This record gives sequence, structure tokens and C-alpha cells, in this order.
Amino acid sequence: MRFTALFTAVAVAVTGASADFSADSITNALTLTEANHYGAPIPPWEKGHYPGWYYGNGPSPEGILCFLDELLCELLELFPFCLHCPKPPPKTPPTPPEYTPTFTNQTCATQDSSYQTYGLVDTVADCQAMCDSVSGCTFVNTYHDVNGKDGSTQLTCALFTECLTAASNDNCGGQSQPDGSIDFITNSDGYCKKKPTA
Repeated sequence: MRFTALFTAVAVAVTGASADFSADSITNALTLTEANHYGAPIPPWEKGHYPGWYYGNGPSPEGILCFLDELLCELLELFPFCLHCPKPPPKTPPTPPEYTPTFTNQTCATQDSSYQTYGLVDTVADCQAMCDSVSGCTFVNTYHDVNGKDGSTQLTCALFTECLTAASNDNCGGQSQPDGSIDFITNSDGYCKKKPTA
């Protein structure tokens, strides 16, 4: 813990940025490794699941331990074993799409043993960018998990190592929530990547 606090102070001094994150946020980020499914060890179709991270334009959703903001993303680049943030797209001429849709607008989400991790994002493009930063990622499933939070605008972003189709969509919600409501899935889309992330 002492190392993390020192690391935070040095990082803020070197980058000149304000420390709007705590030593705890860095400690949490450093635990996001492949071994614990990048902070989401329980898949989104099992009871007790929770997203491991949030990548978007903020503010961070309630209960998220790791908000991948710009400064934290720079710091994580120093640690090869943990989750890295997406890189900005290169400034080159447009290329053919990297992802091909395999299904759209379903009311069930993907459930498969090739699960890697999941978190929350603002857009489908954000989820695809996260897949580009996770080794072995081949497929993304984005969807709204409507679970008593007044219809959050964030998308659930689940990453997998296998390219999947709607035949894998058997997570249709139906779980009781703390407020007594039952969750349900909307806008479930699947995208297969042409080449797995190295």
C-alpha cells in the first residue's frame, strides 16, 4: 500500500495532473489481470456478478472500482500484467471494419465458456476498443441490462475469446434485484473480430 501511495505522488508530479483518483483506485486497477477476469470473475449471467471496470466519458457508475480515465490509463501502461486502456485509433485512411456483426437487437445476452471479462461502456465503439486492448479477445457482446437503475445509459460490454452467434444468447435476465424488480436484457448486439487481439 505504501508503494502505491508513493507511486501516485510520483505519477502526479511527473505528469503534472491533479490527483483526482486515490491510491485505492490505482491498487484496484493493478488487480485487473487475466487471472481474475480483469476484475469481473463472476460472468454476467451468474448470480453475484459485478462489472470489473468502466471505460467511457464518465462520471463513473456507482459501485465501479476501476474507472479507466486518461491519467490512470497512462499509469497502467507501466504494468504489463494488468488491463490496459484502448489506444486512440491511428491517423490513417479508413480501413475496412475490424468487426462484423453476428446478431443485433436481441433480448438475451451471450453466455459462453470463452468469457474473458465484462465492464461498462458508453458506446459499442468503446467496447470494441476494450476488446482491442485485451489479449485473445475475438468477440464482444454489448447490451443494456435493465436492472432497477432507471434504465442506465451505459452498455454492458462482455468480451470473449471465441466468435459467437445468437445461438449463444441464453442470458435473458430474470434475476431479482435488491429493489424487488426483475432485470431484463435489451439491445443485445454481437460483433466478431476479424483477427484476435495479440
